[in-house]
Amino acid sequence: MGLDLKPLLSAVPIKLAQLSGKTVAVDAYNTIYQFLATIRGPSGEPLANSRGEITSHLSGLFYRNTNLLMENIRPIYVYDGKAHELKVQEIERRAKLKKEATEKYQLAVEEGRMEDARKYSMRTSMLTDKMVEETKRMLDCLGIPHVQAPSDGEAAAAHLTKNGMAYAAASQDYDSILFGARKLVRNLAISGKRKVPNRNMYIDVEPEMLEHDKVLRETGLTHEQIVDVGILIGTDFNPGGFPGIGPKTALKLIKEKGKLENIEKIAHLLPEVPYEEIRKIFLSPELPQVEKLEFKQVNREGVLDFLCVEKSFSADRVSGQLDKLQKAVTNRSQSLEQWFG
Repeated sequence: MGLDLKPLLSAVPIKLAQLSGKTVAVDAYNTIYQFLATIRGPSGEPLANSRGEITSHLSGLFYRNTNLLMENIRPIYVYDGKAHELKVQEIERRAKLKKEATEKYQLAVEEGRMEDARKYSMRTSMLTDKMVEETKRMLDCLGIPHVQAPSDGEAAAAHLTKNGMAYAAASQDYDSILFGARKLVRNLAISGKRKVPNRNMYIDVEPEMLEHDKVLRETGLTHEQIVDVGILIGTDFNPGGFPGIGPKTALKLIKEKGKLENIEKIAHLLPEVPYEEIRKIFLSPELPQVEKLEFKQVNREGVLDFLCVEKSFSADRVSGQLDKLQKAVTNRSQSLEQWFG
């Protein structure tokens, strides 16, 4: 679902070049689901090889990250661990929606409604344990480090920005702000046009950044209070939030009352909401012990063996992309030598 903070926040458009030389902690599951949802065929079928193995996640991960490395952006991928028990309801809700979307997708394909089929297909994405392990192997081949979070990956990514190991967190969701990420980058490496869901139109998309300190200044809230705003609106830990309260109303209430406990209109509902536990999830989350993150050289043979031999990717296309990356790295190195010569 993700947290609906967009109406309250002012993101600043950025260019990828502004992240050159920076380390970015990427919400792995959020990103991989994007690939599974969007990298599909004409009727919405996932990208797959001749054996029927889904490869959308690997294609997206390979091209996205080689492009980032060409821009001298260093990604770290952070994986979710065990979901908090309060998130079970949201997980079950998503599973139900996926099942319904799958049924609608299959019916649309049978009836030849390809536009509807593609629309429904984007809601059917399933990330399996095998896919997760394949993405980690892909990152290893590219020399990109990855971190296993004990619980929420966004919490761990935010922590890496706070301890100086990453410049920013990267995710499409706004939960990173509640977890205290110093900076949040949305639409990382997405450029050009994106189709508007359920409409025959496209919009321009460009990377954008939100800064935690700026969010607090603009809203006039403390970090603890912005978490309370999130709880009012609804998080993955209390889907739906409080009836009749949207982002702007939530902000107004917290600015006036200070905290959830002081809002009279929801006093009768508070006993039913584990708001203190949700606060704890965002303010004191479970975090991984990360002492060192090491970026390594791309294992060209490893990439070719995995993608082309095992997964039947085009050897010419994969080699061509790796050649571009090597050229970019070489040119950057030569420029540095000339500068410091």
